[in-house]
Amino acid sequence: MMKKTAILFMLLAIMAAVCIIGADRECMAAKPSALHVKGTKIVNASGKTVVLKGASTHGIAWFPQYVNKQCFQSLKKMGANTVRLAFYSDSGAGYDKSLYTKIDEGVKAATELGMYVIIDWHILSDGNPKTNEGKAKEFFTYFAKKYAGQSNVLYEICNEPNGDATWQRDIRPYAQRMIRLIRKYDKKALIIVGTPTWSQDVDTASDAPIKNESNIAYALHFYAATHKEWIREKLKTAHKKGLPVIVSEYSICDASGNGGIDTKEGKAWMKLLKKYRIGHIAWSICNKNETASLIKASCQKTGKITKNDLSRTGKWIVKNW
Repeated sequence: MMKKTAILFMLLAIMAAVCIIGADRECMAAKPSALHVKGTKIVNASGKTVVLKGASTHGIAWFPQYVNKQCFQSLKKMGANTVRLAFYSDSGAGYDKSLYTKIDEGVKAATELGMYVIIDWHILSDGNPKTNEGKAKEFFTYFAKKYAGQSNVLYEICNEPNGDATWQRDIRPYAQRMIRLIRKYDKKALIIVGTPTWSQDVDTASDAPIKNESNIAYALHFYAATHKEWIREKLKTAHKKGLPVIVSEYSICDASGNGGIDTKEGKAWMKLLKKYRIGHIAWSICNKNETASLIKASCQKTGKITKNDLSRTGKWIVKNW
């Protein structure tokens, strides 16, 4: 009897160990390979093209509850490999230095899940990236120091320059300064540079790209019900000129984030992005009562989200990743 009991305890111990190991593997997935720009493509350490796909948080000042591991894990199960953390750069639009901790939480969650994570300096109402450049320097100094060499972390340095901000006078010089600052600490991370007119004019950037810097990609944003073939032509022009582009924000509604859905234009966009193997990060992970929200307004869950919890937009986005 004692021998049988000892064997039973041994079997139970082995089963418990297997469960613990399995849980650890789920909690700590392998970090993704570091990314590098090669021509117009983004590739991993083996030279294989990596298409980033996933979703962006809304402003984390307004919807911090979705910055959590269970939420990101839900997206990963639906096919995402990337999350974008939107940190608004203007005080009137949600900037608050105390929210650095939410960025850290988001990076930790994405890292444990083996996902890429974009730290996004979300210029919008401030228009010109030079307006809050002092805050941007503080922001990227903190995060580039902290995550230097972490293979899954990317930096987006100016979400949507707009207004009278021009590429030659404002955006490119700002980008060059911010890239140099980040490179003091993080020598190799992929850096995403916004382009004029709410990150639509990638053709303008392709006429005079940033020189003498490596591992740089350029942002294109579109909202399919507003931005149609004329913006796709800009992308085609930039691609022909060899500009590496990533769609770091998009949806299938109009540019306000609301209004009707245009799946026809959405399909045309996805066909072109897949042809060029361009990454695409959808806006946005929240239940705000607007068309671009990926989660139903009636859904109060912030984790363990299923496809049934998604809005019509969310279901389309996930289906077309």
